[in-house]
Amino acid sequence: MGDVPTANIRGKVLGIDLGTTNSCMAIIELGEPKVITNSEGKRLTPSVVGFSKRNELLVGDLAKRQMISNPENTVQSIKRHMGKADFRVTLNGEQYTPHGISAKILQKLKHDAEKYLGDAVEKAVITVPAYFNDSQRFATKKAGELAGLEVLRVINEPTVAALAYGLKDGVDNRKILVYDLGGGTFDVSILKIKNGIFEVLATSGDTELGGDDFDGRIVEHLLAEFQKAEGTDISGIPQVMQRVKEAAERCKIDLSTLTTANVNLPYIFESKTLDIDVTRDQFDRMTEDLVKKTLSIMKKTLQDGKLSPSEIDEVIFVGGSARIPSVVKAVEDFMGKKSLQSINPDEVVAMGAAVQAGILGNEFLKSPREEVDAGNLVLLDVISLSLGFETVGDLMAPIILRNTTIPTRNSKIFTTHYDNQRVVRGKILQGEERVASKNVALGMLVLDNIPSAPKGIPRIEVTFDIDANGIINATAKDLGTGIMRSVTIERPEGLNE
Repeated sequence: MGDVPTANIRGKVLGIDLGTTNSCMAIIELGEPKVITNSEGKRLTPSVVGFSKRNELLVGDLAKRQMISNPENTVQSIKRHMGKADFRVTLNGEQYTPHGISAKILQKLKHDAEKYLGDAVEKAVITVPAYFNDSQRFATKKAGELAGLEVLRVINEPTVAALAYGLKDGVDNRKILVYDLGGGTFDVSILKIKNGIFEVLATSGDTELGGDDFDGRIVEHLLAEFQKAEGTDISGIPQVMQRVKEAAERCKIDLSTLTTANVNLPYIFESKTLDIDVTRDQFDRMTEDLVKKTLSIMKKTLQDGKLSPSEIDEVIFVGGSARIPSVVKAVEDFMGKKSLQSINPDEVVAMGAAVQAGILGNEFLKSPREEVDAGNLVLLDVISLSLGFETVGDLMAPIILRNTTIPTRNSKIFTTHYDNQRVVRGKILQGEERVASKNVALGMLVLDNIPSAPKGIPRIEVTFDIDANGIINATAKDLGTGIMRSVTIERPEGLNE
């Protein structure tokens, strides 16, 4: 049980950071966001799910502890596969979708929050990387629903991080850049904060770049050094690899405060010991290209926002891997300013989610500035990827451009390609490529029963609607007859489970 809860707890909305490596939850207590502990008394819950050899479901620390002894029945970093309809993991002979695994993490968080609060928790705000596409957002919402939660909002991680700082430090009338390097994803968002309005100006990212990749470089180094010393390749042994991966993560964390970290794994293979020193300089060289990749995305985001580094007032770091000294130095050098780090980067997203949850739940929120009513804070987020419609010649016709404020709605007029064409059919696309097939296809929009007419005469209006969660609805309407077809994006089969 946590601290004695406040009065009027019933109806609490939980703010959840559903992370690649760890998850975190927070609520509003006495007008301020507060991270709450899990049933093990910890503020972070490993995003790991497994089954014991006795077929007991394990989530969090219990699952993480058996990753070495029972790796084939344990799964981690499932967030990297969210929205992939054909992806499955097999645990104890049963197949699970990524959102099914994520639901088990959310179930634990829900249960632990209820234990802490002494009351039911039925509603939540869940965060996602800003660069998540429609399928990934939908899968996240689905995971929450499977966990027994009403998901009031799926919201971008960098945006809520800014919200947490805005409430805590009274950041106002400023432009801020949020650099979010999580376990499996990377985002950059630029926001303008004025009079309690948080407006996202531009966002970009990479859902396949994160702290796991920095760990991976250490893993490669350790394996190569061990093979050089012992003449043995141990990369194909699951139990061994899990020990090496865990040691690599510890090494990365140690190198944030030490200049040399020792990795010592006795009896890693037969009677052999892996005993290797890794210096911070070595680690910096191993990961230099990854840091440069994040800087490239950051530069692109500044260009999209038509801003120079000097026009940014504050830089905020989010995510555990944002503590890496080479990352901090590279970003601060490029931006020409020191960063704000008054909130734990592992917890700031959950705290921001709790602020948004508090707003939606009409809870009292303290404001550090009298002229700003914290209860009336407004978030103006954007869509991170353009939306368009497939046309003849494998081309994409953009309908809503990336970095457009959401919720939003826009239409474009199309016509038929040949005489007496009775059906218009095209893919709904998400991405920035001119060639349709190079973008992500979200679904198919079909309008039939078009009256026979020469090509180019019918006028077909295609409209896309994007809600505050970044989830899309589409319609096609024959302006001549009024016939309309409305489609909430049909997800691939795996996302309808």
